[in-house]
Amino acid sequence: MIDYQPLYDTLIEANAEHWAEILPNQIHQALNPEAHGNFSMWNAAVEQLPVPKNHDVQLDDEGFSIGEEGQLLETERMQMEQGLKNLFPWRKGPYDLFGLHLDTEWRSDWKWERIKDHISPLKSRLVLDVGCGNGYHCWRILGAGARMVVGVDPVQLHVLQFQAIRRLFGTEAPVYVLPLTLEEIPEKTSIFDTVFSMGVLYHRRSPIDHLMDLRNRLRSGGELVLETLVIEGEKGEVLVPEGRYARMRNVWFLPSCATLISWMTRCGFIDIRVVDINQTSMEEQRSTPWMTFNSLQDFLDPNNPNLTIEGHPAPTRATIIATVK
Repeated sequence: MIDYQPLYDTLIEANAEHWAEILPNQIHQALNPEAHGNFSMWNAAVEQLPVPKNHDVQLDDEGFSIGEEGQLLETERMQMEQGLKNLFPWRKGPYDLFGLHLDTEWRSDWKWERIKDHISPLKSRLVLDVGCGNGYHCWRILGAGARMVVGVDPVQLHVLQFQAIRRLFGTEAPVYVLPLTLEEIPEKTSIFDTVFSMGVLYHRRSPIDHLMDLRNRLRSGGELVLETLVIEGEKGEVLVPEGRYARMRNVWFLPSCATLISWMTRCGFIDIRVVDINQTSMEEQRSTPWMTFNSLQDFLDPNNPNLTIEGHPAPTRATIIATVK
């Protein structure tokens, strides 16, 4: 059972009492066993995991791993592996857990390596990670020195995967993944020093509203780290797929970097800079034993990996960093 009281206390200290008052009910309502038929199985998978003691943890800017092989009894290790398998599929990671390599669909560590030297130092910062999945980057942010990390993701499975990793971590840590969307954070909550939004913007039917929501969660002088799908092109150019994009239904807007910068400027961001542009490779996103469904190689034109199966430009992601006045 996660103790959320330190989070509530931090929100109150940050003058966000209005959110601290409603957050317990938000969590209770979102983690409703009736909301998904597999919830009880997922929750049981978390509860069956061992609670390790006297184990090593690496959590810093260079990496993240929990325990070493031999630090669990064999029965505990088997119990852990089965519990984690019951939380399948695993999208973001990887995780190294007591000698078990949980090889996720995404090499999220590669993304972290690309951006970590471009963001402002995270030491002592209060950080929000929007659409954080199972919280992999929340842990890396904490390892970089953040005072507290709050992730939000509305998918119950992702939240319970995070809870599994937190249980194996073995000690209380100032990192939380809440079963919420960005929009469920009250509007007058401009308290975060840094806000991450990675892999979310193109899923929004109104990218401008998303950018405004991100800005409104930042304190004055706070920093936004935004990663999203983009296309090559000039200012004003945007791809709006008529059907699917890379077999995804919910992709709405893929702007050029110049267009995205103009949107962000209009929304009140300053000091906007593109720090990374990277075409996603089949080594970075792929099927694994922990995520056996179709992945990137199935979404691209088999005769031309620079195109999606629908004929659009293949997924290219840009990371843009900006601040608010």
